[in-house]
Amino acid sequence: MPADDTAPHAAPFDAPGDAPGDAPAVDGLADEVNAIARLTGTFTLRSGQIATEYFDKYRFEAQPALLAKLAAAMAPLIPAGTEVLAGLEMGGIPIATALSLHTGLPAAFVRKEAKKYGTARLAEGFDIEGKRVTVIEDVITTGGQVVISTNDLRALGAIVEHVVCAIDRSPDGGAALTAAGLQMHALLTRAQLDAAEARRPA
Repeated sequence: MPADDTAPHAAPFDAPGDAPGDAPAVDGLADEVNAIARLTGTFTLRSGQIATEYFDKYRFEAQPALLAKLAAAMAPLIPAGTEVLAGLEMGGIPIATALSLHTGLPAAFVRKEAKKYGTARLAEGFDIEGKRVTVIEDVITTGGQVVISTNDLRALGAIVEHVVCAIDRSPDGGAALTAAGLQMHALLTRAQLDAAEARRPA
């Protein structure tokens, strides 16, 4: 059954309790994410280099209780006026879904490239044309894929000015996003996760 694109859109709301900027709440989330996702061992990176530490982002997204906490903490970061949450393939999709459940905002799921069969759509789910769309991502490092997907969404008629992510691991504060006309809103940073690792019991 097609999505009802005329359905009223719920506005983002603050979850009860600590806001995202509240240090104890954020520190606690950083501790949980770090404990689950930071792995030690021997890992071959995309570059071919060997590392003894690896951050597996999918591990924290696969924990329902933690995902719900992250959605509650990220919901107030969603800019006012957002009409659709666009989760990027593939890590942004579970977070966008959790945020959609938490806020009542509809979601779209954005492929890296349109499939060649069926509807042949790049953005599945709720219609984005003419809508104010906030991009949802799990972890941003260089921001390259976010920029590519944003340009794709804009070409399809979406109005995209913001990206909300669980973790900003960029070395330059998301310079590529700024250059693309995007404002990044991050719940956690690399520094906060490193601080969580320093607090972690041996």
